[in-house]
Amino acid sequence: MIREGFKVENTKGEDLDFDFSSIINSDAQVVTAFEIFEHLLAPLNVLSKIKANKLVASVPLRLWFSPAYRSKTDVRDRHYHEFEDWQFDWLLEKSGWEIQETKKWTHPVKKIGLRPLFRTFTPRYYIVYATRKNSQ
Repeated sequence: MIREGFKVENTKGEDLDFDFSSIINSDAQVVTAFEIFEHLLAPLNVLSKIKANKLVASVPLRLWFSPAYRSKTDVRDRHYHEFEDWQFDWLLEKSGWEIQETKKWTHPVKKIGLRPLFRTFTPRYYIVYATRKNSQ
């Protein structure tokens, strides 16, 4: 993106459940958040504070045949939420976003078993393009 002339900012690894400074101080026009919100206890707070008018965000979907992801070695690498699509949509709408487009996709793995079979046809990820309400 930088090579194409875009300015790119990242958060600094702060705990976004408590420290909103990177979000509040950003003058970004578009915010991307790929697999971030499932790690937050209260993603509504972050989504409400984003000043940009456009958001592209993806989350892992809740799988009926597999428990939520939880790293055994890194306590920060856990999913507090794994959403159903309607839950993420509701969260976005409640925090002031209007959904423009969505897409789901699968995540097949090259293993043998029942869960790998389910992963070939069960959507695992959900991405949303949204705009701030009344700012299209």
